[in-house]
Amino acid sequence: MSYRTHHCAQLGVSDIGTTVTLSGWVNSRRDHGGVIFIDLRDREGITQVVFQPEAHAEAAAAAHKLRPEFVVKVEGEVVRRMESTANHKIATGQIEVVASRLTVLAESEVPPFPLDDPAVNEDLRLTYRYLDLRRPEMLRNLRLRHRIVKTVRDYFDTQDFVEVETPILSKSTPEGARDFLVPSRLNPGHFYALPQAPQQYKQLLMVAGVERYFQIAKCFRDEDLRADRQPEFTQVDVEASFISREDILGWIEQLIADIFKKSLDVQVPVPFERVPWQQAMDLYGSDKPDRRFGMLLTDLGSIFTGTEFKVFRGALDGGGVIKAINAKKLACITTGQIEELTTMAKQYGAKGLAFIKVENGEWKSPIVKFFTEAEKQALTQAMQIEEGDLILFGADKWETVCEVLGRIRLRVAELLGLLKNSSEWNLLWVVDFPLLQYSPEDSKWNAVHHPFTRPKSEDMPQLEAGEFGRVRAEAYDVVLNGVEIGGGSIRIHESSLQAKMFGILGISEEEQKAQFGHIIEALAFGAPPHGGIALGLDRLVMLLAGATSIRDVMAFPKNNRGQELMNQGPSPVEPKQLKELHIQLRSAQ
Repeated sequence: MSYRTHHCAQLGVSDIGTTVTLSGWVNSRRDHGGVIFIDLRDREGITQVVFQPEAHAEAAAAAHKLRPEFVVKVEGEVVRRMESTANHKIATGQIEVVASRLTVLAESEVPPFPLDDPAVNEDLRLTYRYLDLRRPEMLRNLRLRHRIVKTVRDYFDTQDFVEVETPILSKSTPEGARDFLVPSRLNPGHFYALPQAPQQYKQLLMVAGVERYFQIAKCFRDEDLRADRQPEFTQVDVEASFISREDILGWIEQLIADIFKKSLDVQVPVPFERVPWQQAMDLYGSDKPDRRFGMLLTDLGSIFTGTEFKVFRGALDGGGVIKAINAKKLACITTGQIEELTTMAKQYGAKGLAFIKVENGEWKSPIVKFFTEAEKQALTQAMQIEEGDLILFGADKWETVCEVLGRIRLRVAELLGLLKNSSEWNLLWVVDFPLLQYSPEDSKWNAVHHPFTRPKSEDMPQLEAGEFGRVRAEAYDVVLNGVEIGGGSIRIHESSLQAKMFGILGISEEEQKAQFGHIIEALAFGAPPHGGIALGLDRLVMLLAGATSIRDVMAFPKNNRGQELMNQGPSPVEPKQLKELHIQLRSAQ
């Protein structure tokens, strides 16, 4: 049996007069006084089919029983639509198929939600994901993902990279996020871990002499979820030997340019700008800055060196900073919105949120009375204050002020609708991250990226002197429209330096041997200089698809509680299975 001669979206005026066979789903059905119209849908698009009782009575009679989502095969002649009924918005809108034969291949129950309703509850969509994926926008997302993955493989093949699969069942090591653990039946009391990333394996491949590796890698992290995070995700994993930072950045820039061109027919300029981490934080309050709009953070410390305003005075005397952003034309902000911004500021560590509204030529704020005329003049010039502006201040430790104003900057952009209709693609590299960050809670230094990241050579004296907060990393993140889509680093390739780094991180020699002995030993056997990067495939596809959640570009994602509603996973297992794994469950205390 032949189910089709064409896909639904393939037919046009050039096919008028031909007999065709189409198969797909009934998207909709309309009865116009006995003449039945259906929109027939397959993965390529929609074609209108008409059943005329006077021409083909049997097919028309059968069409009366059709309902949405029935699977049917239709045979008939392609004819031109009347101009008054043509639909020029779709590719097949100037023709229709007059059905001479109809075969119902499968009936359908009434779907639990209309497939053309964009406002369906997400949990309902995920419960019936196989129906949700029939929606044209979801199929487009999957095909976009396919094209991007194909571009990745084709590009790295031209650059002499070798795709190598690394294990899914691995060993639990402290790399930042919480591991998913898998009990071993053959080794009672022992557990595998699902890989957070193939980091150690790809470095071992460099020791092995592979030189240029990539992989479309599945990764797993047991973290709290959000719109751009899933417990299992996919990354484009890359590692190469005998290279510099610029080699990695150049490869990835060209790859991303190819992806944009082949997926969206968009030309993005290369190379991308390199922005030092310190500058990104100072100007945007973020290590993944969205530069599609201004509203930069401005340092006001020099203006308020002699201030009598206690909040500003306390910040400066404590070694902190005073910064502000100018939310242009937002003086009309409501009391509720100010309260929202204040709550956000407190959430990220501030004690409050000082502001000035400029309305009718007047500065409206309880803090203005503490400013001298000279301070007002200098502030006006520094912030370019005009009628209708809203000035938002941060005064605290540098890290806190950057974090708070960076978050508020993004929220203010939403309130002003600055990105509502933006079609801009802004790509950049953030480079020269700190290597280490001190945790007062743990009373120890932690790796900002991971413990295998190489210190910048010019900062090695500070590392040797124990001035860890001044050491920068050979690390780099690629950012698209304010979203980090990838990150990597040049790695430590000397076993002695790697052991030293573990020691700085508070990992004892015994712990090093137990957790990382294999990689320290491997580095001792002549490891080449190497480095790499991982791109978040799901995030990249999400951005290029114009979606707001990575769940919309994954075939079968989990919801924000880590559940797969379609098959009710995770689920309890039989006691027999637990017994075989030497596991006994206890009730939660």
